[in-house]
Amino acid sequence: MGLDFSYSIAVAEELGNIHCGGIPMAIGVQSDMATPALARFGSDELKKQFLAPTIAGDVVACLGVSEIGAGSDVASIQTKAVRKGDDYVINGGKMWITSGCQADWMCLLANTSEGPPHTNKSLMCLPMKLPGIHIAKKIDKLGMRSSDTAQIFFEDVRIPSKYLIGEEGMGFTYQMLQFQEERMCGVALSLDMFDNLIQETIDYTRQRKAFNQPILHNQVVHFRLAELETEVELLRSLLYRAVVLYLGGNDVTKFASMAKLKAGRLARELCDSCLQFWGGMGFTNEVLVSRFYRDSRLMSIGAGADEVMLSIICKYMDTLPKRQKP
Repeated sequence: MGLDFSYSIAVAEELGNIHCGGIPMAIGVQSDMATPALARFGSDELKKQFLAPTIAGDVVACLGVSEIGAGSDVASIQTKAVRKGDDYVINGGKMWITSGCQADWMCLLANTSEGPPHTNKSLMCLPMKLPGIHIAKKIDKLGMRSSDTAQIFFEDVRIPSKYLIGEEGMGFTYQMLQFQEERMCGVALSLDMFDNLIQETIDYTRQRKAFNQPILHNQVVHFRLAELETEVELLRSLLYRAVVLYLGGNDVTKFASMAKLKAGRLARELCDSCLQFWGGMGFTNEVLVSRFYRDSRLMSIGAGADEVMLSIICKYMDTLPKRQKP
């Protein structure tokens, strides 16, 4: 259609109006996490086989990066794809795979050589119905409960070498580029969620009375909601700045990391404050605030933990201590 990334952000913002986190996240995996590298670097044949039906909604995609011993530390993944003739033979496992139980194919990051950890990885399209792929379990999570999350193992899984996305050894770089879009879309998903939660809290505290007056009339309540609304608008401005720079072809790693960091921290702060104003009702599963309280906690963990975002920002500020060589 020739649309730019700003349209993905607009769609992500609108998806934030869905009253649970799991459905927008599953859609986001399909559109902005598992497919950007394929769209940018994949062959025409791969795009026809995997990307086109994914866009059409005929198949479900997932992203295979995290492992039991390597989450935010992507360089430490252990899954291997060894070249044998015209095929890759894959062994290892992936963890925390959104839509992994139902996916038709996976955008897999695996080690394809024994070289340095930032240049020995490749991305490839992995059909999920092949022999040797084992869905170990559907993970029981605190939040995002409408979204299935899987632990998956690979045992001598064989795929054609033509399923490689782009160049061999460029997988880490491609995945870092995918992460930028994923993080910005994740922030966009949160904005309307934040707005809706603030408004629901205003509506509830306006009609709920304590000590002969609406709870909202307490200065501590309406001042706090004003502070939170201000924080949401600041986050929106930071995201839009990052998107404009990205559309201009600039490196937005620092700004995307800042926005992701701020969104995760604001999610915890906003949901906790709003839940407090709901009182006992906020501690039930009958209201939106408790669901957002559970679902939004993932924002500071998924797609790079807060601490990783801080390290990235420090790197761009040139304040990150240099590692001493042994």
